Amino acid sequence: MAANERDKIRHLLVVQDPEGQRTIPLLEATYSLGRDTRNAIVLRAKSVSRQHAILLRVTIPNTEKYGFRIVDGNFKGKRSTNGLFINGTKCFSHNLQHGDIIAFGNPQAQAKYYAISNLSEEAFGESCTAADLSIFLSEQGNPANPFDTLIIADTNIEGASDTLLTRLASFPELIPNPIIEMDLEGNITYFNPAAADKFPKLREIGKEHPILAQLLNAVENQPGKSFVREVEVRGEIFEQSVHYLPESDLIRTFIVREITEQKQAEAELRQRDRLLGAVAEAANYLLAEMDYDIAIEKALATFGAAAKGDRVYLFHNHPHQVTGEMAMSLKFEWTKSGIKPSQQDWHNQTYKTSGLERWYNLLSMGTSISGLTQEFPTTEKELLNRDCIKSLLLVPLRLEEDFWGYLGLADCTSERHWSTHEKSSLLTMSAIISGARQRQQVEERIRYQALHDLLTGLPNRLHFGYLLDQAIEKVVEEQSSLAVMFLDLDRFKMINDTLGHTIGDELLQSVAQRLRDSLRTGDTIARWGGDEFTILLPQITSNEEAAQVAPRILQTLENPFHLHGHELYVSASLGIALFNEHSPNAETLIQHADVALYYAKDKGRNNYQFYTVSLSAKTPELWNLEKSLRHALERQEFLLYYQPRVNIITGDITGMEALLRWHHPEMGIVAPNIFIPLAEGSGLIIPIGEWVLREACTQNKAWQQAGFPPMTIAVNLSPKQFRQPKLVETVSAILEATGLESQYLELEITETTAIENLDFTTTVLRKLEQMGLLLSIDDFGTGYSSLSRLQVLPFHNLKIDRSFIQELAIDEKVGHIIKAIVDLGRSLGLRLIAEGVERSEELNFLKSINCDDVQGYLFYKPLSAQQATELMGSKLKKNTDFNL
Repeated sequence: MAANERDKIRHLLVVQDPEGQRTIPLLEATYSLGRDTRNAIVLRAKSVSRQHAILLRVTIPNTEKYGFRIVDGNFKGKRSTNGLFINGTKCFSHNLQHGDIIAFGNPQAQAKYYAISNLSEEAFGESCTAADLSIFLSEQGNPANPFDTLIIADTNIEGASDTLLTRLASFPELIPNPIIEMDLEGNITYFNPAAADKFPKLREIGKEHPILAQLLNAVENQPGKSFVREVEVRGEIFEQSVHYLPESDLIRTFIVREITEQKQAEAELRQRDRLLGAVAEAANYLLAEMDYDIAIEKALATFGAAAKGDRVYLFHNHPHQVTGEMAMSLKFEWTKSGIKPSQQDWHNQTYKTSGLERWYNLLSMGTSISGLTQEFPTTEKELLNRDCIKSLLLVPLRLEEDFWGYLGLADCTSERHWSTHEKSSLLTMSAIISGARQRQQVEERIRYQALHDLLTGLPNRLHFGYLLDQAIEKVVEEQSSLAVMFLDLDRFKMINDTLGHTIGDELLQSVAQRLRDSLRTGDTIARWGGDEFTILLPQITSNEEAAQVAPRILQTLENPFHLHGHELYVSASLGIALFNEHSPNAETLIQHADVALYYAKDKGRNNYQFYTVSLSAKTPELWNLEKSLRHALERQEFLLYYQPRVNIITGDITGMEALLRWHHPEMGIVAPNIFIPLAEGSGLIIPIGEWVLREACTQNKAWQQAGFPPMTIAVNLSPKQFRQPKLVETVSAILEATGLESQYLELEITETTAIENLDFTTTVLRKLEQMGLLLSIDDFGTGYSSLSRLQVLPFHNLKIDRSFIQELAIDEKVGHIIKAIVDLGRSLGLRLIAEGVERSEELNFLKSINCDDVQGYLFYKPLSAQQATELMGSKLKKNTDFNL
């Protein structure tokens, strides 16, 4: 038998009444005894009161033992009818000792109390069923009198009042909450059974016990006599109420409740909120920051600090640079202050040779990896120990079905068991980063598309202008020079028209390749449009240097091109302009190279010419055209055509786009791409654009007054028109003069115009938006921008440039680009409109990617005002007949 079992005192009460004898082990803190069946111990005798007596467990001072006291009466202080007799003597209250006989009024109902030590748990259980308890106990245990050391004057209690009896009935011994008293010297003067059960080493440890530690200092520093504090004991947290009793020089504490789970829940909620906030902040970085690498670094730092981790990793999968096996490199790493970075140790490591095949297998299947380093396989453990990692959490990074890397959170300070919030937050971070990665790839493809010609892969006009600007800045700084060439294929249109566009396109591709191969390192060639190319020659300081390059370029085209059984010969004309005081910027350089090209063609083609001041800045035809343009407005030679915009699902007309046409009295209809640049360059576009706005608004108001359903009319703003200082006032005055409500006017600006001065564009568009106008970005995809730059502008619609639609049948990659534009545009809340739809295959594709509206010859060509009116009249009549 264990020592603690030998020392423990077992308490029994053997009850005898008219219905027999039963043994009751006394295990609770209080018992009520009486005739009523609701009593803990029921005495079945008529002489017994309904609640005759109370049995109380009392702790023996300065020990961890307890005995029992019996009190006559009920909890309200009312005494029994026939009294309480102990060993034949009537009494009010008595501390029971081994062998005491209790009579409840008369011998019909009585009980005998036993307190036995040296009794095992098994024997204690058997005692409850023993036929003769006295014999059994004499054989098994030793009598014990726990109250031998208890000094209580029963005479003081015998005449106690009802109030005192009630107080006794609620004695601290009965309370299930721990109660402890300590004097000002730090000595424990009392604790109840609940305290002894909850804190078994309380007396042994004394004032150093966590429940009492620093209690004296806390009492001295508190202004009041009562306060509440939280204490932690062996991982459990308690709310402790402390009362200082100066009249007794005692400190009494009550353990109000255990709040471990509450504190854990509060900590988890704080952690969840902290992680959610970090994830939201990281998402904002990844959305708003233009530089992807900077955005990732900020996102990882934010999350690492919130997760209170030591390292946050982002690994990228890639083929090994030598073997081609699947490898990984640590692309980004955030470390807490004082933690040494380890990025150099994780570069170009194959999973196989590093012993991390398990990681790849699990993560590639979408399974996270988490745990303590000591639980990992030996090889992995060695790698992690190298970086002092004690706990690790890894989640995969996926782009659709592609496992492209993984995200990790590590603790180098302690062995950490990762919470559900930490795991779910890291998974959310993984999804956000993967989304940002996908968006970056899409934007890179769109940017490439915006900067390169789809057919030849050469830089396009916009990219060439950007590279030229950079080159000019450099030569200005170095005080050197450069040259620009304008190249045009001779009689290419004849080949294109005779043999078809397919062969024409392949010929352009072959020409572009030869031209590219003919250039020096550092030179740049771009496709300007059609069969025109521009060439940038840096570090050219004289005509003589350029004259060494030009013949080689022309010579590279001399050999025939063999395409589909055709032997084709192509020549070219070249115009050259040098950067100098006569051509001081990119715009004039290109213009002067173009003028020189005109003269090269005029001199018989297949040659090159340099620009000189003596050359006219414009051809005679262009001079005459510009002269006529100055009088076109006053002679009322302009007219507007209207091309319907239709809903891609219903086919209903949702609006009209106003298109400017010039009817020259001698030349007939002049194409917009001829006279619009002239008007823009001369400044005539301002009055012409104002006329277009007024005419379009007047026509739209006339249609409304004629009873047609209200719709928007879209008007293009040229770059110079958009940048005029009084644009907003002009638009407002035209709306007021025509009576058209602002919601039915839509203004379109090109992507290039929008991004040239983003601050100015934002200011103007905000003012127009406040007026209630609809705003559209036109020709999207042809400018040097991305939706992430344009998202700050208040556009409502995005028009996909017709060049993309026309390339659908040629290059399947274009479809992915268009879909990316639609997805990104829709994510910004923009309505998507495709221009130049001419074939049903194009329409079906646009339907499949949920484009909203379309324009193009498949539905309607540009219509005169009369034709548009007749079309809407027929639509209205058809709808009216259907409703009837």
